[in-house]
Amino acid sequence: MNYAKPPIRRARFAPWLLTIAAATPFLATPAAARGITAGSLVENTATATFQQGASTTTVTSNTVVVRIDELLDVSVASLDGANVPITASGAVLRFQVENTGNGPEAFNLLVDAALAGDDFDPAVVAIVWDSNNNGIYEPGTDLLITPGGATPVMAPDALGTVFVVLEWTTPPADGDLAQVRLTATAATGSGPAGTVFAGEGEGGGDAVVGAQNATGNALGTVFSQTATVTLSKSATIADPFGGTEAVPGAVVTYQLTAAVNGSAPVSDLVVSDVIPTGTSYVAASLRLDGASLTDAAGDDAGTASPAGIAVDLGTVAAGASHVVTFQVAID
Repeated sequence: MNYAKPPIRRARFAPWLLTIAAATPFLATPAAARGITAGSLVENTATATFQQGASTTTVTSNTVVVRIDELLDVSVASLDGANVPITASGAVLRFQVENTGNGPEAFNLLVDAALAGDDFDPAVVAIVWDSNNNGIYEPGTDLLITPGGATPVMAPDALGTVFVVLEWTTPPADGDLAQVRLTATAATGSGPAGTVFAGEGEGGGDAVVGAQNATGNALGTVFSQTATVTLSKSATIADPFGGTEAVPGAVVTYQLTAAVNGSAPVSDLVVSDVIPTGTSYVAASLRLDGASLTDAAGDDAGTASPAGIAVDLGTVAAGASHVVTFQVAID
């Protein structure tokens, strides 16, 4: 569905306009739509009273009708009170678009995620209009807007939420920052304040560009949350003679330490190892963080067999680590 107004036919710049809209000062920055709604008719008739002898007579002028022109303006603001984390799953920035003109208007939306001076440039996955105005990004429910496409027509003073969905193509360093700019521009047109689009206003009047040039923008910022996993392995030996020699009959205890580095958690982390050739797994020796695990599958996080061991750590928080130990006997 196309919500934008018909294509612009002609424009001219008029610093002084003999209309109600042009009489509004362009020096002040409006925070919201002001005054009477575009397309309204302002009518008035003058009277004159005079006296001839003992008689008082009143005459009226013709009625003058002025159609209120449409003032085009918009403001954009970030709705995120702080930097938003972006992970391997992506991120969503929230922006508020407000029609600060005095007539119904749609606004074309563009996103720039390749700004100079930040640490990385995320990819823009989608620009989405919050169709049910609940402030929650709902794929399949909210309206997808193509870059440069228009929002639905917004009434004067109406507020709308725009979601910018992002992802990274190459994982940035943990904690890197990226800025993203959303720009909204009146679909009827923009330009220097006072620019007139003849006949393009509500009700057939003119449309006049307001103090903010009928365009607005705001920045949102994401910071990367990445994670890496390090896995270290060590072994200690206890031989049958009370020493530490790797002789037949000695028991080797392997220790595997998995650590999550960075500021993001990881999921489905599984630590596994094979039983070395020339050794045999010591039954019931598998442990996680010092707690015994059974060798059977399905009853806890660990499994063990003559072929090897595996421990499912699941989701592990950033900065956390876990230690898996098991034993083998040298044949």
